[in-house]
Amino acid sequence: MQLMSEKGTAGGGLRERKKRATRVALTEAAVRLAAEHGAEKVTVEAISAAAGVSVRTFFNYFDTRDDVFVLTGADTSAHVRRALLAAPAGLTPLEALRDALAAELAEAEQQHELWRLHGKVLRAAPHLFVRSLGAHMADETELAEAIAERMRSVTGAPGDAPAPPAASDEERRQALDLYPRLLAAVAVTAVRVSIDHWCARPEVRAFSDVFQEVFTLLAAGLPAPPA
Repeated sequence: MQLMSEKGTAGGGLRERKKRATRVALTEAAVRLAAEHGAEKVTVEAISAAAGVSVRTFFNYFDTRDDVFVLTGADTSAHVRRALLAAPAGLTPLEALRDALAAELAEAEQQHELWRLHGKVLRAAPHLFVRSLGAHMADETELAEAIAERMRSVTGAPGDAPAPPAASDEERRQALDLYPRLLAAVAVTAVRVSIDHWCARPEVRAFSDVFQEVFTLLAAGLPAPPA
């Protein structure tokens, strides 16, 4: 999930707000420099200077230079998982996940330029694309675990994909293992498609409208559009 903004900086203590703001500043500086000069020419020193912090501070947030180009953070992922687990029991897993993601993407309109530049950087640097993909796959795995936890605690079975009435315990166990993985993968892809589609034509529709339409199509089983 390409989610990276200063959303949430109003919450938490001053120390936490400053940490989130610094991480965002470093990420934005790295993406802008890489889009202008090429990722291979961007150094940690240049990123740190552009963000107004020291090199030592950079390494307080990122283990390597390449890590700064992964536009997802532990805070963002944790926010989504907590919101998913706290969602009303009456919501299906898909609805709960949609609402959790929508809340985290509430400030998406402000991210157009950063997302556009980030896409440009990844297209020009395949090794960064691979690194970003690996990070998102790890995030997807944690999301699937949260979905499974919610399903077990709310109903014991997928809300919109119930196991057959005569299903054995093993069949139910497999459903609870497969469904969360599939939903997490589909949701992550839906977010990416929403972002890519909106970034290509932001003047046509608001991001929130594109996002909601994507999840409406998923909920409907992806019916074919009218001829």
